[in-house]
Amino acid sequence: MNVLLIVDVQYDFMPGGALGVPDGDKIIPVINDLQSLFPLVVATQDWHPADHGSFASMYKGKKPFDHTTLGGLDQILWPDHCVQGSRGAELVSGLSTDAVEAIFRKGMEKDIDSYGAFYDNGRKKKTGLAEYLRGKGVTDVYIAGLAGDFCVSYSALDSLDEGFNTYLIEDATRPIDNDGFKEMKTKLRKRGAEIVSSRDLLVFHE
Repeated sequence: MNVLLIVDVQYDFMPGGALGVPDGDKIIPVINDLQSLFPLVVATQDWHPADHGSFASMYKGKKPFDHTTLGGLDQILWPDHCVQGSRGAELVSGLSTDAVEAIFRKGMEKDIDSYGAFYDNGRKKKTGLAEYLRGKGVTDVYIAGLAGDFCVSYSALDSLDEGFNTYLIEDATRPIDNDGFKEMKTKLRKRGAEIVSSRDLLVFHE
């Protein structure tokens, strides 16, 4: 069975948001159109405590996009974003959620970041997503959302590691950094993921 995994389509990742992704709003109609093609749709939400260790505001003299160490790993520091209970953490109102069967929240542990949908960056704790998908009989994971070079690509790498056939829907995501996204797509292809287009999927189902 196929699943559409919608990653972090939240207000703080929209243009003008705390960590706005260029043209991030452009993917919403694409994702909405895709949902009817899938028997299962699930989503993720970045859901950080206000004192999350990835926030530049937690470090004296640091600014967004500086680096530090968090959970024993190199950590990019971000603007405060997707704080639990804030409007910026909400899924955007334009995103259709009627077909979304479950929402998996991530990034709740303040001492380690969580880009991917399946586990934190140190792979210390799972979100339960892989087990949930296997329980549903899922074999193929199609991924859309934000941002392409971080949470979407990391989710795809996680999916591959969990043994799923993995597809990144290129026009249903946008990156923070285009060069970084090119590198991640190369890495994903080498690992066995496929980069596909929503147009191919929609035409196939006509």
